[in-house]
Amino acid sequence: MKKIRLIEVKSELGAGTRGASLGVDALKIACLNKGSDYFKRFNAVEVPNFNEVMFEKNLFPHAKYIDSILQTYKRISNTVEQTLELGMFPLVLAGDHSNAGGTIAGLKAAYPDKTLGVIWVDAHADIHSPYTTPSGNMHGMPLAASLSEDNLDCKVNEPDAQTLFFWEALKKVGTEQPKIRHEHIVYIVTRSYEKPEVYLFDKHNIKNFTYPEVMAKGTEQVAQEALRRLQDCDMIYVSFDVDSLDSKFSKGTGTPVEVGLNVAQAKDLCHHLVSHPKVVCFEMVEINPTLDAENTMAQNAFEILEYTTDAIQNRLAQEGQTTPTA
Repeated sequence: MKKIRLIEVKSELGAGTRGASLGVDALKIACLNKGSDYFKRFNAVEVPNFNEVMFEKNLFPHAKYIDSILQTYKRISNTVEQTLELGMFPLVLAGDHSNAGGTIAGLKAAYPDKTLGVIWVDAHADIHSPYTTPSGNMHGMPLAASLSEDNLDCKVNEPDAQTLFFWEALKKVGTEQPKIRHEHIVYIVTRSYEKPEVYLFDKHNIKNFTYPEVMAKGTEQVAQEALRRLQDCDMIYVSFDVDSLDSKFSKGTGTPVEVGLNVAQAKDLCHHLVSHPKVVCFEMVEINPTLDAENTMAQNAFEILEYTTDAIQNRLAQEGQTTPTA
């Protein structure tokens, strides 16, 4: 049976609020408090980070710390690629959402000829480029980097040559070509975005299952419809940002947004998504315990993580039973 490998990425270079680097440890504390053996059960590897550069002056206002984020992308990509080559399922626990660009790069590096679909469960669209970003925070850019999308039609910034040098390099981590196509992204409960992102949604007819739609259809149907939209893809990656939860449940994250999922909905949604045989990677990001005195966010996130992991394990066990032995 294929085994799950935990990939811990404590980088928080892409976030606007400090503290997401502590998210993985907050999950471990929640695990201990629950009396679970989760972190004993799985092989884990930690990707070294460059968080120390945050003590230095940022030189790239339209893509903060992009030089170190490029190195982080490469390390994550190599670890994800190696995990897949070892025949293991990469379950990524990361700091801020910029790290997802490295995960996507690793999936494509391992399977360059396979078409990758992305299900992005997140309050935010994360499809800005240095040309369109209102903040310069790179956790708003991983999908644009993966798409090789500058969105020059909506340009508001004039990034300098050095920023653009690193941005071009970022697009080429894992594979030289764009790693995903616009039509192969499905958003779920995304509800906080800027005009340049809406422009791309409309231009490429990108689907977002809004929260009212989730309420009307239920999480199982939304999961099935999201997967169906990606039926032409060879493999699917699910990225879960904890700010997809309603701000009542997600105080311990850098950018909480009202009107989102509750914990039970998130568990059910992730369960149905990862049970699909094409899902090759699951990622959880943006837990920030410094914003949350009771560690409630991590406790909620751990509940979702444990439930989702069980679904992955059940699926892998079934696949192992049905796969003919050589």
